[in-house]
Amino acid sequence: MNANSELAVWVANSRAGRLAREGEQRYVFGYDTAAIADHAVSLTMPLRLESWTTPELHPIFQMNLPEGALLESIRRAIAKLIGEDDLSILRVTGGNQVGCNRFSLTGAETPGVAESPESLEDLLSFPDTTELFNDLISRYALRSGVSGVQPKVMLDATQRGTLTATGYIVKSWGADYPHLAANEYFCMTAVRLAGLPVPEFYLSDNGGLFAMKRFDLPPDGGPAWGFEDMCALQGVGTSRKYGSSYERVARSIKDFVSGEQLLAARKQFFSLLVLSVMLRNGDAHLKNFGVLYRSPSGPVTMAPVYDVVTTTAYLPLDVPALSLAGTKKWWPRKMLEQFAVAHLSLPPATIARIIERMADGVMAARQMIPAYCRDHPEFSETGRRMAAIWDEGVHGIKGGV
Repeated sequence: MNANSELAVWVANSRAGRLAREGEQRYVFGYDTAAIADHAVSLTMPLRLESWTTPELHPIFQMNLPEGALLESIRRAIAKLIGEDDLSILRVTGGNQVGCNRFSLTGAETPGVAESPESLEDLLSFPDTTELFNDLISRYALRSGVSGVQPKVMLDATQRGTLTATGYIVKSWGADYPHLAANEYFCMTAVRLAGLPVPEFYLSDNGGLFAMKRFDLPPDGGPAWGFEDMCALQGVGTSRKYGSSYERVARSIKDFVSGEQLLAARKQFFSLLVLSVMLRNGDAHLKNFGVLYRSPSGPVTMAPVYDVVTTTAYLPLDVPALSLAGTKKWWPRKMLEQFAVAHLSLPPATIARIIERMADGVMAARQMIPAYCRDHPEFSETGRRMAAIWDEGVHGIKGGV
């Protein structure tokens, strides 16, 4: 067994067990004998004596594997030294992950990664964000256990007037999706103005970077909370993030969210589904919904909303990421209402209020786009396209049947 086929798995600062690869098609995780119930690595993998064995890496451990540009950057850096398989990636990024799970070599006494914080103000005001982001990639790629195709890194930063650093996810964009940072900023602004919970987020002065505060870190600076996306909860790998349905997401919410939080979770999920149709967000897949908890035995809530973009600004024929009623299309109001009644048990009056509030949030954010385009003419084409798409999306829901 080589050095990269076995890792220690930690929950916060407590060692939970051992993850190993046996052969090419067998991954095994077993809890340590000293582990307790609160050391469960997933809501789907409670403490037990028997090991958890899968033909591919367990979905909860796949959850934060980098994708896209970040993954390629990490692979280039480590391939010749320690390999480029999944456990090698976890080995180098495992001390800094979204959620409470951490990874290390089996002999390590801690999974933590020590780093000096950046200044958030300096990051947002830096004139050449392309140069800055390339520098951040070179310094933080090997410490960034975060999924998603969009180029991004995880780092600690301090805000003006504070001494305490907290975690941020900083994103840029690739050549195929110009001005994606500003796109996401205005979409997330629509989400916030519609009244849904969102992490703190920022757009750099020149529109080149989008920064979002990590929502899994408690304000008191303690260990990260547990976070699991719908891929992990449904027991499927990241490659199948588009292969499910919104009905199944609704069932997962019922199965895992605590009873006293269930109504709020259903309202939030339906609100985000309505927003995705209005904003034409074709990337609301399984990894962009998740739950949050302090401990596996405590209350489980829906995570704040994250990763919302108008994908049809770049892909005019894009469709929703998951199916609803067996279809992938921008559904009319009547289908969304039927879904909310049948699968979320929401009353018609609540549904109507949610749709009205989502439309108001989108239109309030839309009014901000022209002024930004005047100050940033390079965004004008994308901004005009987004505004027209939002007008069509809101009208299709508010005026449709």
